[in-house]
Amino acid sequence: MPSIVRFAPSPTGFIHVGNARTALFNWLFALRDGGRFLLRFDDTDAKRSRSDLAAAIAADLAWLGIAPAAIYRQSDRLALYAAAAGRLEAAGRLYACYETAEELEARRQSQRRRGLPPVYDRAGLRLTAARRADLEAEGRRPHWRFLLGSPEAAHASGEIAWDDLFRGRQAIDLGSLSDPVLVREDGTFPYTMPSVADDIDMGTTHVIRGEDHVTNTAVQIELFRALGAAEPAFGHHNLLVNAEGEGLSKRMGSQSVASYREAGFEPMAVASLAVLIGTSEAVEPAPDLETLARRFTPSKVSRAPARFDDAELAAVNARLLQVLPWEAVAPRLAALGVGGGEAFWNAVRKNCTVLADARLWWDVVSATVAPVTEMPREDAAFVAGAADALPPEPWDGATWSNWIASLKEASGRSGRRLFMPLRLALTGRDHGPELAALLPFIGRSSTLARLAGYRPR
Repeated sequence: MPSIVRFAPSPTGFIHVGNARTALFNWLFALRDGGRFLLRFDDTDAKRSRSDLAAAIAADLAWLGIAPAAIYRQSDRLALYAAAAGRLEAAGRLYACYETAEELEARRQSQRRRGLPPVYDRAGLRLTAARRADLEAEGRRPHWRFLLGSPEAAHASGEIAWDDLFRGRQAIDLGSLSDPVLVREDGTFPYTMPSVADDIDMGTTHVIRGEDHVTNTAVQIELFRALGAAEPAFGHHNLLVNAEGEGLSKRMGSQSVASYREAGFEPMAVASLAVLIGTSEAVEPAPDLETLARRFTPSKVSRAPARFDDAELAAVNARLLQVLPWEAVAPRLAALGVGGGEAFWNAVRKNCTVLADARLWWDVVSATVAPVTEMPREDAAFVAGAADALPPEPWDGATWSNWIASLKEASGRSGRRLFMPLRLALTGRDHGPELAALLPFIGRSSTLARLAGYRPR
């Protein structure tokens, strides 16, 4: 049966490459078996969720090549969550609690001092109807907790286990967990129950997400079962960190997908590195997501955090540009104002980290080049004299080598002493594409003008 997967960001910030890794893992997983990818905005936090950020996340996914089969917003589905809460309460799995945040924290501190795990002691279960009425008369409103395991125990007990797609056999001791809050005092829903109710309603078959959700899985499996549904398969992948080993943060805007798009990186370079880093696969740019899907397997993903280094992304992007066909870049180069056709692209592509670098080299051959004023006098004299040996037009790919050969014989120069002064004079730079390829685009008149700037005074 084809898989149904989902990516469920909160629209409270721009997604970073770590979020993109999760989205891509889900997309590639579905792509392999003809499954469906759903985009669900977990926007029940009305104070922090923003529609413009939801639109930005959808745009980032589209740029990466991810096309959801359907888009959902949890803010439109509150009735579904209220109905699920009602079913749990009727089944005796949802109970009212009246402690304030300060009271709960004081209780946890007391438990720690006594060497006990800081889990909720189920005091709410022991409240009489009269005591509840008194608390509400004081102005308190209940929050509602989900009962894990047996109601007779002082706290949850037992073990929840599952076969994780990435991590293998996993087990969580319920005794280490507090009964989770499913409904807040104001009637709003934290993450846990809406996620499960949606996965049931949408028929989610596989939940693929970061390893920071491992503990949540035990609670959610209990919740699936309490609602009479079979739980999906779960998979928790390793997380991305930055080059310094620090975690990525959506709120801080760390390494956002939007920033890489604005910097001119290719979407397949970002996708290739985000997917393949921290796996047993070599990090090489894939030409498309279908190819990347064939290289993605959960079993190949390491357990250790993976470093997403911007310098490595630049290298991957450069390698991708070197193999892109002319047809893929021609309209984009035209939009950048780059001329010269395929021949110019072939001349400069190996010196481009991002496609926009081609415009820098087009300016080098087509605009006025600032002179290198620090050139030694003897080099300046050599450059000025080189004009006398400049071949007549028409020029082709052999013009440079013929010119250099005659200058070598006349001057006795070789190696860098021969070509570096000419490179500096003609391009204003000490590095770049082969001058044999650039010279025909500079042209004879412009070459003479650039060489003339170095005549000894």
